[in-house]
Amino acid sequence: MNSMRRATFNAKSILLWACAVAVVATLYACAPVVQVAERRGGESRLIYPAPPDDPRFVYERTIRGSADVVPEEKESALKRALTGGALTTEALGKPYAVAAYRGRIFVSDSTDHFIKVFDVPQGKYYKVGDQEGDGQLSKPLGLDIDAAGTLYVADATAKAVFVFDKDGKYLRKIAGPKFFDRLSSVTVDPEGARVFVVDIGGVTSELHRVRVFDARSGAHLFDIGKRGNGPGEFNLPRDVAIGKNGQLYVVDGGNFRVQVFDRNGKYLQSFGTVGKQLGNFARPKEVATDREGNVYVADAAFGNFQIFSPDGELLMFVGERSEQEGPGKYMLPSGIAVDEDGRIYFVDQWFRKIDIFRPYAMKPDVGYLVYRPKAAIRATN
Repeated sequence: MNSMRRATFNAKSILLWACAVAVVATLYACAPVVQVAERRGGESRLIYPAPPDDPRFVYERTIRGSADVVPEEKESALKRALTGGALTTEALGKPYAVAAYRGRIFVSDSTDHFIKVFDVPQGKYYKVGDQEGDGQLSKPLGLDIDAAGTLYVADATAKAVFVFDKDGKYLRKIAGPKFFDRLSSVTVDPEGARVFVVDIGGVTSELHRVRVFDARSGAHLFDIGKRGNGPGEFNLPRDVAIGKNGQLYVVDGGNFRVQVFDRNGKYLQSFGTVGKQLGNFARPKEVATDREGNVYVADAAFGNFQIFSPDGELLMFVGERSEQEGPGKYMLPSGIAVDEDGRIYFVDQWFRKIDIFRPYAMKPDVGYLVYRPKAAIRATN
């Protein structure tokens, strides 16, 4: 009887959550968009936020497939110009999460069942996890990279975390089906010591938690949270990010908030609530942090990402929900990442793209995300 009551309660809570998302998304669609197109040197630039606030970010580029990164050879370009042929590219299928490391952009693609890597400095494109045997991915979702470039991928079908080196060579596997109900995301600390894996649970499941493992041995260390709506409890957790001081920021999707813990799982505080105002959430999904400790939260219903201070104070938001594709326009955003230079990578599943935003004060040719021909690469090594 208790289990039946619990299942009924859980089902009602999920239904109420879904209804709230729909209402909030409708209301938020009418909210003003804080952005402006600026013309500088004859070029139109989309900047955020709008005056009179000081600009902080500028839209830089969009990646939809390999052709956006790999330079076309002269002979191929000439042939295409003469024949009128289309540019060949391997496009994103259903991108989910994104991570960046020294100019390499790693994107999980649940439709194509592997990780797509766009190496901007070298102008290359390659795949990770598409080989047969050990290391073959089935349904990659969340992913993250440590300071050494080691890649960690959460595979929802295998219910395990796959580990690859910075060049895509398979190294090992962490956990397995007995450890998870619904595996959704993985986060590794910069040292590559601990891995934080989100078990999202479901309508009838009580396993809504973050499981912590030793990144090297794979040993299970401890868990954070249980199902509920109190401090330190979760309802459909989605993702984890690690702040500047080692604090953990956990997206608690069904409770419309971000909860903050210390590195050992002690609850500290939370911010956010369901609503239509800036700083509220409707369908929060992934979270990222920058070097200053600011927190970036992607919201699939609002079609944007909001930026908060380490203490949860709203700073600004970027993007708008739209049925028409374009820079800064989103229908179903999911993944977000911030690289070493402060560039932001934002994934939209519906439009199958990654929008990239650069700090306003940074010049386009600065940082890791710059194409450098081989001769230039050799000269800098």
